[in-house]
Amino acid sequence: MDLLCCERTSETECRAYADPALINDDRVLQNLLKTEERYAPSSSYFECVQRDISPLMRKIVAEWMLEVCEEQKCQEEVFPLSMNYVDRFLSICPIRKSQLQLLGTACLLLASKLREPSPLTAEVLVFYTDNSITLDDLWRWEQLVVSKLKWELSAVTPGDFLMHILSRLPVPRTWDHVMVMRHAQTFIALSAREYKFSMYTPSMIAAASVAAALHGLDWTGKSGYGLAGLLDELTRITAIEQDYLQGCLEQIEEMVSQAQSGVHVDGDGNGTGGAGMAGHHQVISMGGVSGGQQRPLGEQTTSQEKIIEHEKAGTPTDVRDVHF
Repeated sequence: MDLLCCERTSETECRAYADPALINDDRVLQNLLKTEERYAPSSSYFECVQRDISPLMRKIVAEWMLEVCEEQKCQEEVFPLSMNYVDRFLSICPIRKSQLQLLGTACLLLASKLREPSPLTAEVLVFYTDNSITLDDLWRWEQLVVSKLKWELSAVTPGDFLMHILSRLPVPRTWDHVMVMRHAQTFIALSAREYKFSMYTPSMIAAASVAAALHGLDWTGKSGYGLAGLLDELTRITAIEQDYLQGCLEQIEEMVSQAQSGVHVDGDGNGTGGAGMAGHHQVISMGGVSGGQQRPLGEQTTSQEKIIEHEKAGTPTDVRDVHF
């Protein structure tokens, strides 16, 4: 199959404007805040449930999934939602490392069906695995995932909070809200790759991502609010304790700083040297988006070989410019 045949066109897709009646209604925000815990994965499933996979393997699969979303120009909600499915499934069902990419592919298929006007097809996703899985495998695992998740697929993700938070901040209309949104969505996508962010609620990741975006664009300095004032406003909006919000913000800024400097962070938070962000071509133990002949994820290699392979690869996109 030619790669060009797999690319979807979004020229006929037109997204609706955010409904101000919903965005400005505090009851909607409060319902999101109350509901988000319902879809939270366990933050200790690698210690309590999984025995054959590691946080590093999760990140490798997550980077591949993000590449697929970028290549196929998916809506920005698809990747974080698919990672929510992955984490919730891994919280309750132990799997072998040879099944991890298959799980990620099934979760991408489900998230795309839920959030895309033109969902990814099973055939396209099988192609992106370099045909290391079959259509029958994918369809069986799709059924398995929805069964294990008890068909609760409308999970709350950080992206669901962005408009609610931005509309309640004193950001003047003269500011480019689209740019702030794009920066925040970038941070949300990058944090979804990291297992350590599974301990934070979606609202906390969203608020910290907005803070990182506004602080990085120097709104905190130009507005006179300062970072402390911005965090006060975010605490007022989300009722998140400022210490927790500050900790999540610091984790995001550390992640972005390491990504920009080309430092790879493994699943345990240890930094190692790696390739730069831009022009990334994944050479890890799975089929890449270019359809090259990389080894399937399930091929038997030592953990050290996987780590060495992963250290040679950067992250899947430029942190300053995520295009879904």
